[in-house]
Amino acid sequence: MDKKKDTLLNGQFRFKLLPDGTLDKSKVFCVLCKGEFNYHRSSSSLTYHLKAKHPGVAATLDGGGLRQTTLQQFAVRGGPLTRVATNKITEAIACWVAKNCRPVNIVEDAGLRDVIREASGDSAYHLPARSTVMSRIETLYNNQKAIKQRLLEQAPYIALTCDHWTSASNANYLGATAHFIDDNWCLHSFALTVSKSTERHYAEACAQHIQAVTQEWNIEKKITTLGTDSARNLTAAARLLPYEHLPCTAHSLQRAITVSLADSGFDAVLTKCRKIVGHFKHSPANARELNQQQVAHKQKEESLIQDVPTRWNSTLHMITRIQQNKSPIEATLSQQNSKIPLLTEAELGKLKKLEELLEPCRYVFISHYISCSVVLPAFCHLFRVMEPSDDDTVNIVRFKKAFCEDLAKRKENSNLTWLKNATALDPRFKDLKCLPKSERGEVWSSLNNLLKEDRNAQIQGAQTTGEAPQKKRKMSIFLLASSDSDTDDEAESIQSTLDRYKSESKTDMDECPLQWWSKRRDSYPRLEQIARKYLSTPATTVPCERLFSLSGHIIQKKRATPVITECSLGIYLLILGKNAENQDENKSESDKKVRRLLPFQN
Repeated sequence: MDKKKDTLLNGQFRFKLLPDGTLDKSKVFCVLCKGEFNYHRSSSSLTYHLKAKHPGVAATLDGGGLRQTTLQQFAVRGGPLTRVATNKITEAIACWVAKNCRPVNIVEDAGLRDVIREASGDSAYHLPARSTVMSRIETLYNNQKAIKQRLLEQAPYIALTCDHWTSASNANYLGATAHFIDDNWCLHSFALTVSKSTERHYAEACAQHIQAVTQEWNIEKKITTLGTDSARNLTAAARLLPYEHLPCTAHSLQRAITVSLADSGFDAVLTKCRKIVGHFKHSPANARELNQQQVAHKQKEESLIQDVPTRWNSTLHMITRIQQNKSPIEATLSQQNSKIPLLTEAELGKLKKLEELLEPCRYVFISHYISCSVVLPAFCHLFRVMEPSDDDTVNIVRFKKAFCEDLAKRKENSNLTWLKNATALDPRFKDLKCLPKSERGEVWSSLNNLLKEDRNAQIQGAQTTGEAPQKKRKMSIFLLASSDSDTDDEAESIQSTLDRYKSESKTDMDECPLQWWSKRRDSYPRLEQIARKYLSTPATTVPCERLFSLSGHIIQKKRATPVITECSLGIYLLILGKNAENQDENKSESDKKVRRLLPFQN
């Protein structure tokens, strides 16, 4: 007997078996609960029973009308898309073009049209016009800009990073990013512009461009610091502007490394490495043979890396990759009977020592946000690592000496006052062990003066508005000892605030300073305002470098399509939109990567 004919709804119901062995087609029973039901060629009541009494089983059934028809299934039946669905597709295409670096004329691609027709089931669907997509992109950009403007209006202090960049088509661009901490101690970091400039990059022109960006966003009175690289024109431009200048730490370290390598006697072995890398970089056939040897040696297939003086960490990456692929490289060159000289054991030992020297510097060049409060502790550690020892070879001693001398000069030319205050306001480094004992008192005196200036500014603001600042009795000093509120003896109150802050236990390196201040902002209402001002300043101009990586990819579309002018709005949306997703990124995530720089803090 065919069991399929005896069951209903995938075997969940069976016909009643009569005593004579025949089936009663008018009666069925549930195999789960043994309940008996009348059956009249319709399974509606049976389906209702499963949904009511056995919902888990009902959800797994494929037939019997238990599943609601999906939108895709409905669309496949034929029929045009609704106006709402068409608008959603247009919005999705506009976001895709802007955020994924696609040329606007991709909406004229017949292949994209066919994909959407197949997915939607509407064989008569037509892609939106280029003008429609550009209109939607402009609307998206304006919405993103309005969101950023509201955030900037609420920020009391904003740090700015700027840089100039020349594209492959020899066009000049200015990039600017803003960084600030809001009232909830959440970090915001996003782009303000990547705008094309036609003037020569003289200091005066650079200063005017930067000033124009701040005026466009109405933040010229909120800017605290201007971060740039060590280019002379930008350094001179910073002197023309009324902002504190903070040179990029990553650029300073890279220049110190470049100078040290040139004066330390590693040139010969590095030149040999570059020849080996070039042998495989410039020939696809040689690269394939190297990959085959990597597979034979059970190693990962990867290409060698060529170092570039202006590319951060490239020398470290080159020597690391060569050491990892020592055996495949030797096997490939031997198989080819190549005249490229192999590295000797002594030279490999030199590379190993050089790798150990460069390793502590690599985490300063990360792409995430790092507060300037980390700069002085990192410098202190690097100076200690680079102290010569009795076991060092002549090359190592020369490298360490050149590195320390060059980095010390760059440190003196940085904004030490700002960096010291930021370090003291970071609860992880407030013991100031990275500074000589003779300088620690000056830092706390500086913070004392900042609190007094903040108090005087409040008094002047109250006089301007005609509201006198509230005074409290001297007894309130004792009653409100847990806060730095105003008292008659203002100097004593400020010093008490700093003393209480200094007496707080130092936090671990894994703890986020923003979260620490967020929990204590009511205890230090005036000091936390100053902390927001200093801790929001980035240590590097990496955010601007990332802008050029993003926007440069779009600008190269000019070679494929003439609609670069239309894509300019897409550039803005790309930068603003992508950074909007990460504007509340926790600063501690990037600071964890520099923990290895600071072992002396433990």
